[in-house]
Amino acid sequence: MTIHIEQLTFDAIIGLLDFEREHTQRVVVDLEAEYDYENDAFIDYADLAETITARVKESRYELLEEALLDLETLVLSSYPHVRALYLKIKKPDILSNCQVALSQKWHY
Repeated sequence: MTIHIEQLTFDAIIGLLDFEREHTQRVVVDLEAEYDYENDAFIDYADLAETITARVKESRYELLEEALLDLETLVLSSYPHVRALYLKIKKPDILSNCQVALSQKWHY
């Protein structure tokens, strides 16, 4: 099975620049998690979306890299039956002429 959470959008403090540390900005997270569905071992997508949102908001990451690695740990600790994970974090409003994002895929 693969769960998809797409365009999870919320405001958070994330970034290195002074204004990014002082004001929230729009953040968009995409997630794909492959897992074995056995013995009712499912992924609660509503809980996962809420957990990701809360973690990013409370952590106030400086780097997208830090956020991705922390979210990987969070997902795996909550759902150890995940066999592959893709995460993407986008800051769509940071530059006026493009959207920037960072992504990573892990296989376990």
